[in-house]
Amino acid sequence: MNPALPAASHVLVFAREPVLGRVKTRLAAGIGAEAALAVYRELLALTAAAVAAAQVPATVWLAEAPAGADPHKPRPEWPGLPWRVQPAADSLGTRMAQAFAEAFGAGAGRVVIIGTDCPDLSAELLRQAFDQLLRHDLVVGPADDGGYYLLGMNQLHAELFDNKNWSTATVLPDTLADAARLGLRVAQLPTLHDVDSAQDLATWRGR
Repeated sequence: MNPALPAASHVLVFAREPVLGRVKTRLAAGIGAEAALAVYRELLALTAAAVAAAQVPATVWLAEAPAGADPHKPRPEWPGLPWRVQPAADSLGTRMAQAFAEAFGAGAGRVVIIGTDCPDLSAELLRQAFDQLLRHDLVVGPADDGGYYLLGMNQLHAELFDNKNWSTATVLPDTLADAARLGLRVAQLPTLHDVDSAQDLATWRGR
């Protein structure tokens, strides 16, 4: 482990299995399911590389159980990382809150959650997030679509996951408003670009 990082750090990765027709449906509407699957595999590889380079303990939380998978063996997209199945809850917020609660319950002191939609997420940004949690209660990585690509905290604040319209432009402002109401000290990382649609993909490729 990188000695610059606190020993009690942990990353939660919320992801899906790369299955044709089951991932990146908004992107697939613009470029086709097979091309969207290829993009998703690329995003998974970039995310896995960032987590590995950050040298932080991590757990992958898959949206559903892979067909025929052995829960004791890492998934090929996530070499060396343990994986779990996300809790059976309709709300993304509920599932994230439960994953945070489990990490804190297992002894982590600083926990960060990320998705797999942000190609510019880096090991350095992950390190920055944990560094900020030494001085702040909450760290947020804003996405330019109004959501966030990263959220980290030192203890579970379940209210941050309540009453959110997930996958909309209100997620970040509503989360920050909740944090202000709770009196939390908030650090923000640089704003990054998520890839969810054909236009997002064109913007990313264009850079």
